[in-house]
Amino acid sequence: MVNMWMVRAGEKAFLIEDFKELNVVSIGWEVGDLSGKTPSEIKQIMAKKYPNAKKTSLGLNSGQVIHFVCDFQVGDWIISYNPSVRKYLVGKITSDYYYSDKLAKRYNKQNEFYHHFHDVNWIGEVNRDDLNENALKPLKSIMTIFNLNDSAKNNILYSINNDKIEWTDFYMEFADKLLEYKDNRVELINKIQNVFHDLNMTLPTLERDFEGNDIVPFDIDPFTVFALFNKQISAEIRINILKQIKKEFLLKNDVPYTFHGIAVVNNLKATFYKFSDSRGKNDLDNIWNLYEIALNYSKEEFIKQYDIVLKQQGIKWNITMGLNWIRPFNFINLDTNNRKFLSSNEMFSEDFRNKIKSLKIPPKGEDYLKICEYVKKCLLESQYDNFPELSNIAYLKQKQNPEKPEGIGDEDVRSTKYWLLSPGAGANWWDDFYQNGEMGIGFDGTGDLSQYNSKEEIKHKFQEMYDDNKSYVNNVHACWQFVHDIQIGDVVFAKKGMGEIIGRGIVKGDYEYDTNKPYHKIRKVKWTHNGNWEAKDKLPMKTLTDITDYIEFVKNIEELFIEEEGEDETPEIEYPEYNLDKFLKEVYITEEDYNTFVDLLKNKKNIIVEGAPGVGKTFMAKRLAYSIMGVKDVSRVMMVQFHQSYSYEDFVMGYRPYENGFKLKHGSFYKFCKKAEEDSENNYFFIIDEINRGNISKIFGELFMLIEADKRGEKNKIQLLYSDELFFIPKNVYIIGLMNTADRSLAMIDYALRRRFAFFNLKPGFKSEGFKKYQSELSNDKFDELIKMMDLLNEDIEKDESLGEGFKIGHSYLCNIKDDVDKNLTYIVEYELIPLLKEYWFDDTEKVENWSSQLRSVLNDSI
Repeated sequence: MVNMWMVRAGEKAFLIEDFKELNVVSIGWEVGDLSGKTPSEIKQIMAKKYPNAKKTSLGLNSGQVIHFVCDFQVGDWIISYNPSVRKYLVGKITSDYYYSDKLAKRYNKQNEFYHHFHDVNWIGEVNRDDLNENALKPLKSIMTIFNLNDSAKNNILYSINNDKIEWTDFYMEFADKLLEYKDNRVELINKIQNVFHDLNMTLPTLERDFEGNDIVPFDIDPFTVFALFNKQISAEIRINILKQIKKEFLLKNDVPYTFHGIAVVNNLKATFYKFSDSRGKNDLDNIWNLYEIALNYSKEEFIKQYDIVLKQQGIKWNITMGLNWIRPFNFINLDTNNRKFLSSNEMFSEDFRNKIKSLKIPPKGEDYLKICEYVKKCLLESQYDNFPELSNIAYLKQKQNPEKPEGIGDEDVRSTKYWLLSPGAGANWWDDFYQNGEMGIGFDGTGDLSQYNSKEEIKHKFQEMYDDNKSYVNNVHACWQFVHDIQIGDVVFAKKGMGEIIGRGIVKGDYEYDTNKPYHKIRKVKWTHNGNWEAKDKLPMKTLTDITDYIEFVKNIEELFIEEEGEDETPEIEYPEYNLDKFLKEVYITEEDYNTFVDLLKNKKNIIVEGAPGVGKTFMAKRLAYSIMGVKDVSRVMMVQFHQSYSYEDFVMGYRPYENGFKLKHGSFYKFCKKAEEDSENNYFFIIDEINRGNISKIFGELFMLIEADKRGEKNKIQLLYSDELFFIPKNVYIIGLMNTADRSLAMIDYALRRRFAFFNLKPGFKSEGFKKYQSELSNDKFDELIKMMDLLNEDIEKDESLGEGFKIGHSYLCNIKDDVDKNLTYIVEYELIPLLKEYWFDDTEKVENWSSQLRSVLNDSI
């Protein structure tokens, strides 16, 4: 494990320039040479040197000195802050601890000064403003020396010198080493298995048998080996894999810690071949031959072999990524970011830019090499030295317009939206849209839509234009959505009439207004498809429609393009990071309860969170999933709510009315499991709200058995009720059920299901550290008194034989108060808490009146 240490450069960082000039890091605490001293010996020396120090202070100081002398290792990262320029100096430790007077001589200090040293190779600086909250939070510590967590370390390493490319030597050495296994692939597969086994990681799906079961691959290509660590995984996991690869394959170069300018493949399409039941007999041999020719370059042979491989299933733009991994200075990667950069940057000729824009499928070998040669030539006259640097800047330019995802109740998460657009009456603008790479809407007379601050203002404009009092709901909504709701990265389907799709594209630009065109309101679009497809469903007549929430409808349209050549350029969403610290800040439970919860879920696979109203079960469930994933990836979390009418047909599959008959349709859980099956390296979380409101036996059906932890996976397939298909629940699916313990209308949960779930009782969090911090920040006397009263009320509820612990009132009633605290508390007490008490003690009005009076008295309000 490579650590990252923060070491402060003295008071107000007065030594920071000395650190840089001498390539060192140093601390004070003058207790003599500590070379060879053990931690216990250092503690004794410190205690003797500072006899009057408080025990706590002495312990903290001793711990920091021990870190510096005993824990700092060659290869660890070091950072030190320079407040004058708001930058962190970043380097690597290159020596063991030693004792020296070189700083003391510089400052003419005869006695106590900075004598404890490590040599450091300072490699760059990071702007404080470029770091995210995960990195800045631990850096606020006042300690002189402390170890940074992985999240902070990764953010700093990623931010340092975005133009510094350090992975190329390692990748090229590994590429050469892999060639030794061209004719010994069994040993290669064994070594890959060793890498993942030693890391306690599951080997990704690399092969399946004819029944669809995951199996150990019996053959593999070298690009797929590289894809094992060049996919959408965290930097920490990637580094760990590369460390193990270095050990397993006896490589000499240092493992890189930054990966700027590397293209990554989609996790769901991470092999360069189809599985054995659908690939050609010579596909893998062909790829190995291309690999060898690329390493030992021969132009004519390369073109011939490249074109052979390009025709194979599983090969598209990814082949250019693979070539760039193994020889990053010879072959350019033509992923989406690079193609966008090559087609827009003015260092390239207009003819070249247009040629790149016109590429719908990967170029053939001769054309690909011409692209490589031309770009190399252009780089000689530019600020970029090579392909990796160009790829890095292309990625950074794409990052300059980040998306703001939103979804399942989180403002900082936004998923890709899907839109249907009518390109004018009878689709008469479609040809212009496609040729110009744009889309637009008309509504002449409304002018520039950015001038309107609300839908109401747009409505008044339409009424003014047509001199009437109609609502113009659809037109107003379309205008507002076109400006405010459509985002870069969204998918647009162009339609003609109510039954024909004529195009598909990705939104690439913000709203513009241009009076030189018949459609004045414009957005740039990269149209990926142009043609005529009959829609399976009837299309709405509106000019612009958000169809995102109609999952089956979107799926039916997307399926029209599956067989089309070309790359799916829907951009990957970069979801916000989410960790334990954020969880505990938002969810008011203890860290001990959190760890228990996570352990239960990981071991049992299924858990039911039960609790009284207002303890935050739904809020907590989603964030628990995020914290385990490490990101707010809403695509891997699904929530449904059970009710009396919810059925097996909704959950698994069943026949539904369709046109003039019935059609077998898959349910929410079935589709979720299939999605998780295709992404076996990542965890998926299925949340069932109000799980005890449904007829559970009826809903789960034969899946009763499959949800058990030891019944997961392909070996436990069973046939489903409505299909001949053999179905299993993947091991990476976790089920979180939510149950309100205070709902008297519900029966106890089915005992057969109870055996298959762990149960976790979520209690009111008034005493949690998170809630206490929230309470302190509010700093309101009435709020404080009300919390004390809530504790007494919950004690009374718990003692009541007709109620009990499951009816205690949760903290969420009193959360999210930001201003007008007194007014909000009055509303909460009068219109939420007192009505709840009336429901609890419906047969004891005296008790209701007593507690209502006490709650009101706290607020000192005469209602």
